[in-house]
Parts: sequence; C-alpha cells; structure tokens
Amino acid sequence: MFSVGTIPGGTPQSPEPGAASASFPSLAPVSGRGEAEEEEDNEQEPAEIYLCALWTSGYLGIAYYDTSDSIIHFMPDAPDHESLKLLQRVLDEINPRSVVTSAKQDENMTRFLGKLASQEHREPKRPEIVFLPSVDFGLEISKQRLLAGNYSFIPDSMTTTEKILFLSSIIPFDCLLTVRALGGLLKFLGRRRIGVELEDYNVSVPILGFKKFVLTHLVSIDQDTYSVLQIFKSESHPSVYKVASGLKEGLSLFGILNRCHCKWGQKLLRLWFTRPTHDLGELNSRLDVIQFFLLPQNLDMAQMLHRLLGHIKNVPLILKRMKLSHTKVSDWQVLYKTVYSALGLRDACRSLPQSIQLFQDIAQEFSDDLHHIASLIGKVVDFEGSLAENRFTVLPNIDPEIDEKKRRLMGLPSFLTEVARKELENLDSRIPSCSVIYIPLIGFLLCIPRLPFMVEASDFEIEGLDFMFLSEEKLHYRSARTKELDALLGDLHCDIRDQETLLMYQLQCQVLARAAVLTRVLDLASRLDVLLALASAARDYGYSRPRYSPQLLGVRILNGRHPLMELCARTFVPNSAECGGDKGRIKVITGPNSSGKSIYLKQVGLITFMALVGSFVPAEEAEIGAVDAIFTRIHSCESISLGLSTFMIDLNQVAKAVNNATKQSLVLIDEFGKGTNTVDGLALLAAVLRHWLALGPMCPHIFVATNFLSLVQLQLLPQGPLVQYLGLAKGFRAGSRDIDDTLSPCISFKTMETCEDGDDLVFFYQVCEGIANASHASYTAAQAGLPGNLVARGKEVSDLIRSGKPIKPVKELLKEKQMENCQTLVDKFLKLDLEDPNLDLDIFMSQEVLPAATGIL
Repeated sequence: MFSVGTIPGGTPQSPEPGAASASFPSLAPVSGRGEAEEEEDNEQEPAEIYLCALWTSGYLGIAYYDTSDSIIHFMPDAPDHESLKLLQRVLDEINPRSVVTSAKQDENMTRFLGKLASQEHREPKRPEIVFLPSVDFGLEISKQRLLAGNYSFIPDSMTTTEKILFLSSIIPFDCLLTVRALGGLLKFLGRRRIGVELEDYNVSVPILGFKKFVLTHLVSIDQDTYSVLQIFKSESHPSVYKVASGLKEGLSLFGILNRCHCKWGQKLLRLWFTRPTHDLGELNSRLDVIQFFLLPQNLDMAQMLHRLLGHIKNVPLILKRMKLSHTKVSDWQVLYKTVYSALGLRDACRSLPQSIQLFQDIAQEFSDDLHHIASLIGKVVDFEGSLAENRFTVLPNIDPEIDEKKRRLMGLPSFLTEVARKELENLDSRIPSCSVIYIPLIGFLLCIPRLPFMVEASDFEIEGLDFMFLSEEKLHYRSARTKELDALLGDLHCDIRDQETLLMYQLQCQVLARAAVLTRVLDLASRLDVLLALASAARDYGYSRPRYSPQLLGVRILNGRHPLMELCARTFVPNSAECGGDKGRIKVITGPNSSGKSIYLKQVGLITFMALVGSFVPAEEAEIGAVDAIFTRIHSCESISLGLSTFMIDLNQVAKAVNNATKQSLVLIDEFGKGTNTVDGLALLAAVLRHWLALGPMCPHIFVATNFLSLVQLQLLPQGPLVQYLGLAKGFRAGSRDIDDTLSPCISFKTMETCEDGDDLVFFYQVCEGIANASHASYTAAQAGLPGNLVARGKEVSDLIRSGKPIKPVKELLKEKQMENCQTLVDKFLKLDLEDPNLDLDIFMSQEVLPAATGIL
C-alpha cells in the first residue's frame, strides 16, 4: 500500500507498512531463512511407501510408490516360492505403510498377508492390508491406466504414439504381473489421493518417474544381526525440541561412516547398508572411487566436491510442489543453487580419469539441460525481490508489459502527491493535510486525519466524497479523482502478480519437462557423496581395500579390528580370521569371560559386512568370498529388555541359521544355551554343530564362542577327520592357490590367550590355537567387585561339582545359624508365664520347642 501525504510545505511520506516494494535487486541469489525453512519442511514430511503386490503361478509382481521422491518403483516378474520369501525380503527392506493386492488371491498369498497383519511386534509397525476388486488389476485396464497417466516428466510436445514408445522404453509391458501391479497401484493412489488429499479433484497424485527396483546379488541379513553388530543404533535425542522423532543415531557403524554432506547421500548410504551385495562389478566400482580419493594428490579435489555436494537439496520435493503449483520462493533459490552445483560437479568430473565409471557418468549425463534450467531461473527470477515480498517476482526486461506496470507503480508516490495537493485545495480549510493511497484489490482512496469535531458517524460525511471506512484515526474516502485513477490505472498490483504467476507457471513447465535429468543428478550426486564419505572415514581410521574371490567360499582377514571398539579402547589388539577350504568351516572359540570372544566374533561379522557394502575395512588385508548371508546369535540388550526368555531368543535366532544358511553363509554364535539348564544347552549346541557337520561340503562357515568346555572334554562332537586342531593363520601368501572347498568341513579350536601370574589373570586378547582349560569365572567375578567370601565359596562349590563330591554347608555359617535358633528358643522360655492357668505345657513343647530343636540339631 502506498501512502503520500501533503501539508503546507510538507514532503511525500514513506510507504506505510505493507507497501509494495519498488526495488529490484541483482541476479545473484542471497541466502535467507527460506532455505532453512525448506530443510525443516523436509524433516516434517516423513517418507511413506505404498506397495502393490500380486503372486500367481509361482511368480511375483511388485510396484510401490515412494512419497519422498514421488517415483514409482517396480520389480519385473520374478519367481517366488509358495512361502513368498522374496516378498518378505522386499517388505523387510522398504517397510511399506500399506500393502495393496487383489481381493481374489491364491491361498498362499492370503495366508501370508494374514500372518503379516497379525505381527504385532513388527518394526517399525505392521502395514495396512488393502484389498481392491480384482477388476482393478485387469491387464488391459492396467495398460490403459499407465498410458493415460498425466506425467510431468513427459514433454507436452510428444504425440500419443511417441508417449507410448517412451513409456515402453521404461516399463516392461511384457511382464504381465508387473503391469497389473502398476495398474492396481495407480488405482489405489488415485482413490486415496496420496499427498493431494486437500487439493481439488482435478489435481492428480504427482508421479515424477518410473524406476526399476532390483534385488539380485543382495546378501541376506536379518534385523537381529543389524542390532547385535551395532550396524544401526537409535537412541533418544538429548534435545527436548526434537519432537518429530525424538531419536538420533548412536555409536554405530552407520554413525561413524556417515559423513555425507547432503540428505540424499545419507539416504543412499542407509540403503546400501540395508542392501549389501556380492555383485563384484558393483563392489569394485565403489572401491575404485574410494581408492582414487584416498590418494594424497586428490584430497583437495575431494574437499571441493564435498562443498558442492552440500548445495544438492531435495529436488523431488521441489518438483512435487511444482507439479501441484505450490512452489515456494525458497524452492527457486534452492533449485538454482542445486543446478549450478551440479554443473560444478560435471566440470570437475570431466577433469578426472574417465576410466572410473562414476566420473564418466557424471560428465556425460549432467547434460546441457542443467545449464538451460539454471540460465532460465537466473534470468527470470528476482531472488531478493521474491524474498522481500514473499512471492515470485521477475527481473526487469523479461516482460515489457510487466515492466511498464511496475514503472507506473514505482512512479505513484510523486504522482499521488500531486493528486493529494489538488484534493487538499478543495477540502474544508479546517483539514490540515491529506494523502492519496493505493490499496491492492480496493483501489485509490483519499485519506484525511480524524478531526476533534468528528465524533459521530454522521460527522464523517463530507460533500463530494464517499466515506469508506475509519482506520487508525484516519478517514478514507472515494473522490471523483480517485475513481478516475481506478478507471485509468486499474489494480496494478494484482495485474502484476497475475502476469508474474503466469511466467512462473511457464518456467515450471520448462523445469518439469527436464525433470529426468534432475532426478539423474540426484542419483549420481548422492552416490558420489556416499563414496566421498567412505573415503574420508577410510583415511581417518586407516582402513584398507578388501579383495573379492568368487572361488573362495569364506573369509580371510589379516589383523582385523573392531571398527567401533577400537574407537573406545586405549589400545586394541588386532586378530586374524580364516575359514573355508583346509582351514575348516567351523571355528569353536573358548576362553575366560571378558577375554574378547564376543568382540572377535563381531569384528569378523562387521568386516565382512563392510566389504559387502563396498567400503574399505579395518584390517591389513581382507579377502571375501561369495558370502550370501550373515546370521548371528549374539545377545543384545534390546532383545533381553523385551522380557523374552533368553533361551527362546537363542532358539529363534539359531533356527533361522539352521533352516536358511547355505554353504556360502557366515554364521556367528555366542554362548548358545545361556539362560537354560547347562546340560540342555550343551546338548543342543552339540546337536546343532553335528547337524552342520553332517552336511559335508554344504556346511556354512561358522564361528562359535562358548564356555561349554565339556563340548570337548566329553567328546560330544564326532571323532575322525572332521574334527582337527588347526592353528591360526599368521598371514597371507600373495597369489596363493584357491582351496578346494569340496573337502569335508572340519572344526578348528581356538582360544583367547591368557597368562596366570600368581592369583592374577592377564588377558592378551589374542586368538590362538587350542582349548581353554577353565572359564576363570571366579577371577572375573572378583574383578566385577563381588565380595571375596562369595567368590571363594563359588569356586569351592564349582570344584565339588566337578569332582562329583557332595556339597556341604559352610561350618561358620552353620554355627551362626545354630546360635540364632538357640537364642530364639531361650527367648520363648523367658517369655513363658508358669502361673498362667491357661498355659498348656504339652502344646508348648510340641509346637514350639520340638520344631526349634530340630533346627538346632
């Protein structure tokens, strides 16, 4: 609103609060609160996934919609067993909010969904099961639904035939189940109106692309393994203001490796962690990039790329808002920085070796469309003016009509001063001053101050003026001149906004037509961000590159370290591990409590996991074979705190390994049988190991840590060539021949090295060959702070049990108890009143004295 006042000898007043700005700043975007607000919006919009699945005749078709990027992911028809293990694997990885399927289903699918809906303890929560009529999944209907969709990533200039050819190059229409699943998913999205619930019905659910979802070459790891190995660890956030989730990442493998500079890099790193792979081509391509950035001469380049990646923001959210015409001022600023940063990444990668596939992809696929988008935004959007007015404004020389109207708007103050001066000449002489103001949507008004004699509403009437309203002790009128101004100039402010909104829509269409390249930018930039983060961690922690051998069914680790424990301990003793071939498939590790058995098992699992993610590992050398799964049975505090039986946790976790492990699986078992009778636990452990030994060359690779020394002492394992004492590998031979893994599996016995120094026990935390001769539980109990007499008594009872002798009460304790009983009996006699006529001595002797005498004797 403009306000210009005129009094005798006065000057024009400045615009009142709310007046439209007349300044148009430079092209360069400035940072403000807009970008921070955009980041907050990202955190407040949690991603939700809606999955559609069909299973028919042993084949599975899957499609799901991810609200975080508004992309539909699909998996081509894949064979799946009647137990639907593949579908379960997909559910475990993506954790959908809803599972959509046909109401007409096979009995196996119905049973599976019923079981899924009844899983009350499913993390993070059990999905909603939605049944749609089978007609919604018809093949022809689904095809028509796909082809008729309104997709912003398809240019409007495409003909119907070109659109069909374009979609056919993305969607496998020969996969009939997948097409039907896609059609059913589109029907569900349209019915639920995901993300556009409050919009008009002519606004469709935004779909920014179709992307193939691949599960091949993935390594199977269950949630128990992620927990006990501390790959992920959520803990309460110390800030009371973090009310959205209230959780943060604690000390975990993901926490120490997550050095990503953009949110999408963090999301991709978490995805890699949940989908480890044994695809050697993919793993080596990741390691090549990490190794390149570990070279000292490339450190400056890595830092420069990291700075550019910090400006890569949530492009899918911006494109989604554009599709819904909800674009914010900050969105244009963020998109402008993102695109220019992507161009910087492209130019940098063109100077890097093109033999590395990632650099080649960025150099080629970051096309000139990015420069076109950045140029359009930079030449059209007035960033400073947009932030000042909190709406989209354009720069000068874009539209002559807008420029002319803005020129008029800017010239209004001086012009309205003249109009106010003329109005004042015709007003009552008692009125000292007046002004002519412009209010958008209302027009031009004459404004005069309220005088003392203007008390009642009737006093506001002035001849020749139409009274409008009173505000802040100022009277507003329409005069003949202001009406003439309304007819001459119109509503300039609204006209400018309408024309700028039209330009914004045209600019949005240009950007959305090039959405594919922006999506590809996000994919490649997040990949580069993850690999730079892994290279930074490898440099700081001294990690080395692992090797992969398809012929090696197992792992070989030289001087491996636990990646988390080495950060918490003053000194850490590295240990080697080797299994497979003539080194044996089963490793039985014994040793005293607190000697490092569990840490050793976990470090083997973590090093193997890191290698299967494509990260450098904490070891001097590591060679990983074709590992297809990792199973663990190691207690975690979270599992025990649920109140479940410790032994039941044992059985459930080991059952997974027994039923699902193959000859390529790695199984880690720690103190199996804890929480039940010793004999029962020992018997079950021996039975499990004998079961695996009976598999011969199909036996998985197993590391077992146990305190059941009777496992060897009682010869519970089969004797003969399957059970051997094998030494610890001291190193690797370069170019060593591959071992024939068709040999029968053997058991290698290991122990944690210790040394007895008088009454003290020295831990070396070093794995060596052999079997522990004792658990040294009494020493560990003393170190934990238990009283000495309790520790001594415990050792005495243990020796008696071991020798088969009866356990007798402690004499000192027995005498103390006898004295207490005697004193109690004496007190009863002293309280006895012999003169009481109601006293019956026979009853007293039989009920009081004789029972007490039995305890004394």
